[in-house]
Amino acid sequence: MDSTVPNCFWIVREHEKKELTSSKEMFPIEIARTARRFHRQIPGYKMSPLVSLPRLAAMFGVGSIWVKDEASRLELNSFKVLGGSFALYRFIQDRLGIPDKEMNYKYLISKEVKKRLGDITFASATDGNHGRGIAWAAQKLGHKCVIYVHEETSVRRIDAIRSYGATVRIIEGTYDDAVRQIVVDGKENGWEIISDTSWDNYTEIPTWIMQGYLTLLAEAQEQFSGVGIVKPTHLFIQAGVGALAASVIGFYHALFGQDAPKCIVVEPDKAPCIYESALANDGKPHTVTGALDTIMAGLACGDPSPIAWEILNENADAFIIVP
Repeated sequence: MDSTVPNCFWIVREHEKKELTSSKEMFPIEIARTARRFHRQIPGYKMSPLVSLPRLAAMFGVGSIWVKDEASRLELNSFKVLGGSFALYRFIQDRLGIPDKEMNYKYLISKEVKKRLGDITFASATDGNHGRGIAWAAQKLGHKCVIYVHEETSVRRIDAIRSYGATVRIIEGTYDDAVRQIVVDGKENGWEIISDTSWDNYTEIPTWIMQGYLTLLAEAQEQFSGVGIVKPTHLFIQAGVGALAASVIGFYHALFGQDAPKCIVVEPDKAPCIYESALANDGKPHTVTGALDTIMAGLACGDPSPIAWEILNENADAFIIVP
């Protein structure tokens, strides 16, 4: 651990050369193509911009810096809708036994599917954008939705979730408390939980959510190719529970193996559950407690997702915390 910037710390790790089996199994290019094929059918879909920052690159003396700008993603302006909508696609596909070649967005939102499924209530806990994505997708499918948020969630985020017809319940404590409570209430009420974090015996749906994010990465690779770049040299990815970071890092390791870019995970210093898990260096995910106070509300998470941590522990090259 070292630092040349005040209050900024990092851990750099060396990896043995080995088969990256988890990445190849969870994030193969075929799944990325399936996810993107589904998302392209959603009305309003378009590729989000890959934006070059040449002045910043010149300031740091590097070849180029690129940002995948998700502020224009569908009508939700967040990458989270990619994971939530794909998870519901997979959930319904699995429940009804429909193969990919017969499954499409138009059929997914049809009255026939609604009739075959019966009454379902989808539920999730959120810091904001994941819950909004689930509410949006549930509304498109014509199903009820319940979203749990923690007490520090902004009114604007709550109103945004409610605008898609979801019932919002405010839970005392943190995001992690909201997750724990919805697990209990979901069992009691028979809700179908669509969570982007995992726990014991709950890994399939979080995996589907992470696979839904692959659309973003398939787009990015196409955009890089368009400007003559085979792949980036370094990836900097933010982490809350670690789902997006695991998707990005897992995808590039599945695609390029040992030639993958250097992968750096970045967290707020007040909510560093991934960083602390790396610091412990025992291969296990570790919880951090406290107020988890950060202006990056979507990253205020104290419990890593175990399946995301498995990917990050195997593949990430460095972990950074910043104010």
